[in-house]
Amino acid sequence: MWGRFQCGPGVRKTSGINLTVAILRVHACRLHQRLSFLDVSAVLRCSPFRALPRQRHKSAETLRVPSFRCRWLRPMSRRASSQLQVRDFAIIAMPQHAHFLEKAPLMPDAASAAEASILRQPVHWAALTALGIVYGDLGTSPLYTLQTVLQATGGRLTPIGALGILSLIIWTLILTVSVKYCVFVMRADNHGEGGILALMSLIGANSLRGGTRLLTGMGLLGAALLYGDGVITPAISVLSALEGVNVVTAVLKPFVMPMAVAILVALFAAQKFGTEKIGRAFGPIMLLWFIVIAGLGLKGIARNPQVLRAIDPLYAIGFLTHNGGLGFLVLGGVFLCITGAEALYADMGHLGKGPIKLSWYAVVLPALLLNYAGQTALLSGNRTISGNPFFELAPTWAVYPLVVLATVAAIIASQAIITGSFSMTRQAMQLGWLPGVNIRQTSDRMYGQIYVPVVNLLMMVATAGITMAFQSSDRLAGAYGTAVSTTMLLTTGLLFNAMRKVWSWPLAVSIAVAGVFLIVDVGFFSANLLKIADGGWLPLTFGAAIFFVMVTWRSGVDAVRASLEQKPETPENFLANLQTNHVPRVPGTAVFLTRTTRQVPYLLIDHVKHMGALQCSVLTLTVNFVETPRVARVGRCGVEKIAAGIWHVAIRFGYVEIPDLCAALFDIPDLDPAIDLATAVYFGARDQVVRKSTQSRMPRWRLALFAFLYRNAVKAVDRFNLPSENVVEIGRQIEV
Repeated sequence: MWGRFQCGPGVRKTSGINLTVAILRVHACRLHQRLSFLDVSAVLRCSPFRALPRQRHKSAETLRVPSFRCRWLRPMSRRASSQLQVRDFAIIAMPQHAHFLEKAPLMPDAASAAEASILRQPVHWAALTALGIVYGDLGTSPLYTLQTVLQATGGRLTPIGALGILSLIIWTLILTVSVKYCVFVMRADNHGEGGILALMSLIGANSLRGGTRLLTGMGLLGAALLYGDGVITPAISVLSALEGVNVVTAVLKPFVMPMAVAILVALFAAQKFGTEKIGRAFGPIMLLWFIVIAGLGLKGIARNPQVLRAIDPLYAIGFLTHNGGLGFLVLGGVFLCITGAEALYADMGHLGKGPIKLSWYAVVLPALLLNYAGQTALLSGNRTISGNPFFELAPTWAVYPLVVLATVAAIIASQAIITGSFSMTRQAMQLGWLPGVNIRQTSDRMYGQIYVPVVNLLMMVATAGITMAFQSSDRLAGAYGTAVSTTMLLTTGLLFNAMRKVWSWPLAVSIAVAGVFLIVDVGFFSANLLKIADGGWLPLTFGAAIFFVMVTWRSGVDAVRASLEQKPETPENFLANLQTNHVPRVPGTAVFLTRTTRQVPYLLIDHVKHMGALQCSVLTLTVNFVETPRVARVGRCGVEKIAAGIWHVAIRFGYVEIPDLCAALFDIPDLDPAIDLATAVYFGARDQVVRKSTQSRMPRWRLALFAFLYRNAVKAVDRFNLPSENVVEIGRQIEV
């Protein structure tokens, strides 16, 4: 079985056998036949490679390699090979003339596999993918937005009032999504990545100290509130979809809530299997959804074309000025039409700006406007609507198929929220704001396909509990919107700083642009505050708890580092002590993981003190997560020889990368041949945090929370993909 590979070779020695190891990146090529050669992108300096016959293929240097068996690489079909896709990484090891291939852990470099595979698609196919990934939440908002507005008005609207509400929805979508997010917020990308944490890092706010404390707090609170929104979105979406059956019959009404809970539990339970295969159908399904809701809207508009006058913003202004408190209540319901707008920015790194904007302007926005206009035409007949106006648009025979399609669309929207929560957890963890948790890669092809068990479990419990507590979408709508409106307000504040610091805009221009968005955001934020008593406290409380955990974790980590930061011992003094005490150097390679940047960590000193010996080759290894999404391979690792047989290695990862220390170490060019990474033993600290008897850096109750998080954080062997059989953890107590 054959494939095309780009590889960079290196040499290691294992059990007396010289192995030539090449890190390979597997590509599906624009070819319909299997290939029997390797494209070598690095200098071929290994003797087993030199012994193989070579020939030229286009501009790349190639090798003719005898046939070898491969368990995991499948032959490409014509459809799969029609587009260039980055597949995976692998290792090919060649002991002299025996050839075999084994799979290696995923190790992304300058671009993730998911991003590369999607960005290489034609823009229209990438836009179709965006429909399934980005617009699930926004696309299902017609299920509950006007229903919530109708509830606020008592179920009755005048024709002028209906036009005013529709005008509010139209201009909310245009100003917030089409202008704020598509034009301005998406411009503030952090090396192609988006999301409020990326925006926070872009403006240099990633610390609770100094002048960036306020901006950091704004970014963290906005991210934490997205978790609060994430546990409500699946519940309200699925409930709204299933409640469509109530339009036809009331017999199934008692079963709506149990069915919703069952669907949600099954959705969360399926996360560990990944969604790569079924995820390919998300885009076409959502395209069908938008076509259907647009058709329903056209059907309603045909009854009353006068609703098209709502494009005039004077109807929106008139509704707010003439209805007083009622207009303010309605504004809280209107806001639901833009819940999910944050996904445009958050998913920008996976899809790129172009496809997201194209799908919005060409498909999503027209479909939403038509559907809202159709529902408004139904409401403006000056008659009382008891059911959901979305399903009232459909003929009786189409209600059940529409419920099925709406439920599938709601599941897709929920899946996007869950996946976004997983990604944000990884970003917050690697930026140092959450403890290390177990993250599993559910796909060997798609980098963004990850599974975070603890987050999945907590979200499942919270979502199912909320569904059972509120039981219906109209009651749950009272809790929906407070967290999202707060996040949008905080995003505007961070965006203003990006205008000034990153784009270097004049103060007057920045105030003018951000001021318009601020007026809109403050209006929606104030309107949603009225929902606090009706359940709006729930996502705010959930988000506040996550925010407190983030701040406590960072404060505790800083306190631990401050306790470890003592007067460093120079390499010369350390080596002098080794010679003075006649510490023997035994064969082998030891890698000491350290949280500090000092070249001779106390973990190494304690090891020599207690063991009375030291390996001949020693690496002190520091891992840093930088405030950029990815780090290129060229600048990932830095090596400094600090003494004979002792080196300090600093490895950098971006905050969206999966850290693989073994692959990174093997990727270091010109590493001293005395360092045998294949048999290296990795030493890490398993710290126990205890309170100082005097002058503790944290209150007792807060230290207890941090100690619990610290004790249950993922081990280094799991987080950094280290070989468990070669890892030794040293226990110690740290007074904080």
